[in-house]
Amino acid sequence: MPQSQLKFVILDRDGVINRDSDQFIKTPDEWIPIEGSLEAIAMLNQAGYRVVVASNQSGIGRGLFEMSALNAMHEKMYKALANLGGRVEAIFFCPHTAADNCDCRKPKSGLYEQIGERFGIELRTVPTVGDSLRDLQAGVAVGCIPHLVRTGKGMKTLEKGGLPDGTRVHDDLAAFARWLIDDAAPKPQPTAP
Repeated sequence: MPQSQLKFVILDRDGVINRDSDQFIKTPDEWIPIEGSLEAIAMLNQAGYRVVVASNQSGIGRGLFEMSALNAMHEKMYKALANLGGRVEAIFFCPHTAADNCDCRKPKSGLYEQIGERFGIELRTVPTVGDSLRDLQAGVAVGCIPHLVRTGKGMKTLEKGGLPDGTRVHDDLAAFARWLIDDAAPKPQPTAP
């Protein structure tokens, strides 16, 4: 039975957590966190959210870097997060190129379906955060609530338009985290006179 009481957030990686590059992020040295993003993940964790990453990593399929390099990038992220009291539960990634026509490459929803199955959760109403239209489309396909950040490719995505209905826009991951935590906090109820 799906666990809807657990609080989850699904994040894209490049452009949301770390800086993005049109030449791909290929080494741990190129993996540079966006200012405030790791602190935002720690803040989400401390507010009771479990954070999962869903990321296209076609650089593997293109032969630009090996799995060992991807693992080293993620190890760098895990260590930096641990130093801040944060963590990512799991990273789901698609190593394929568009030509492979797989089910897991965003905008297809395969990565999100894998997350739902792995954690036994219903994805409807789970926030998903991305900087590109395909990130949002993949999440919306399984009922996630779309959030666009202006970091990475976010400004270009916003200018291009065509965002899924109900998409909320935030300056960066830190702004999203503050919004989510404030929005989810119980509001004081007015007292009767």
